[in-house]
Amino acid sequence: MKTKEAKELLDRYSQGKLSPQEQADLESWYNHQAKLNPSLKDNDDFAAALNELDQAFPFHKIVINPVKTYSWRLIGVAAAVLICMSAGLYFYSNFQATNKQQQFANDIKPGGNKAFLTLADGSKISLTDAINGEVAKQAGISITKTKDGQLIYNVVGKSGNKRDANLFNTIETPRAGQYQIKLPDGTQVWLNASSSLRYPAVFTGHERTVELKGEGYFEVAKDPDRPFKVKSGMQELQVLGTHFNVNAYADEAIIKTTLLEGSVRINGTVAGKDIVLKPGQQSLMSYNGLKIGAADIEESVAWKNGYFKFNDENIERILKKVSRWYDVDIQYEGKMTDKIFNGKVSRYSNVSEVLHILQLTGAIEFKIEGRRIIVMP
Repeated sequence: MKTKEAKELLDRYSQGKLSPQEQADLESWYNHQAKLNPSLKDNDDFAAALNELDQAFPFHKIVINPVKTYSWRLIGVAAAVLICMSAGLYFYSNFQATNKQQQFANDIKPGGNKAFLTLADGSKISLTDAINGEVAKQAGISITKTKDGQLIYNVVGKSGNKRDANLFNTIETPRAGQYQIKLPDGTQVWLNASSSLRYPAVFTGHERTVELKGEGYFEVAKDPDRPFKVKSGMQELQVLGTHFNVNAYADEAIIKTTLLEGSVRINGTVAGKDIVLKPGQQSLMSYNGLKIGAADIEESVAWKNGYFKFNDENIERILKKVSRWYDVDIQYEGKMTDKIFNGKVSRYSNVSEVLHILQLTGAIEFKIEGRRIIVMP
């Protein structure tokens, strides 16, 4: 990318018009330029914009801590890799590009907008391959695919009778997939990789009920007369109109529900009673019971905003996210580190970038063989 093109992207960023891919391109350009020319940050044309950019974009930063409780302050310029040990010592490290290319010769691209739609009659549509525009019609509803990876339900005829209430659709994302859907009532749902949402083609009756597997972010359309319910494993949520994230993967022991705004009532098979979440809170539902505490909002919706954010996570939990998004298998060799990691990395980078940044902590090493990542202490 030329400097002129980067300046144009910076101008578009200031207007809030950058796409996630353009953000990743700008990030990559700045990382490269910072290595070649450390004085870039002093350039009057870029200094202010890049300072703001550093706060907003997930430039590659990974922090490693051997303990659970700590405090630190990230220092340095954007694109520097910061490693924080418990004593508070910071290290900056740069691997030569040739070494990285040799180690990760078999690179893997990130996931994207991929999904399958199963209609009430059992027919299955690949939204990855379908052309943009109307993909189906049912029960007075037109189902349209947009070019930016969204499925939209629009009422175009008469619907809402009792027969329509038995028509259910399911949208599923594979590993390395994500998708956005606008339900018939106007509710917006973002699905993470390896997730599915089952919902009626038309909402009838006195409530709107959907079933989630995996992870989804919801912006529920307000309708005081018809509460919106989300069933996911052992819990059920009830809302009227609100924004929240639910992480309910089958291979996770805990269901996490994070509330951004509005209110959510949680009813779980192990909760014993209904619990109401307030904005900024997160519930942890497991077979051992229900816990509520303060949420890290940024971490909870990082996947939706185009990056990974690790918050006191061990390497196994981090690589589980990597496995879903890049569609890779993880193989562990030797005893794994018990250290925990903090930081954030763009989801639009190739997997080698994520692994490379994790390696800079000195706690772990990786090797890519086909679609398998081998992890070594």
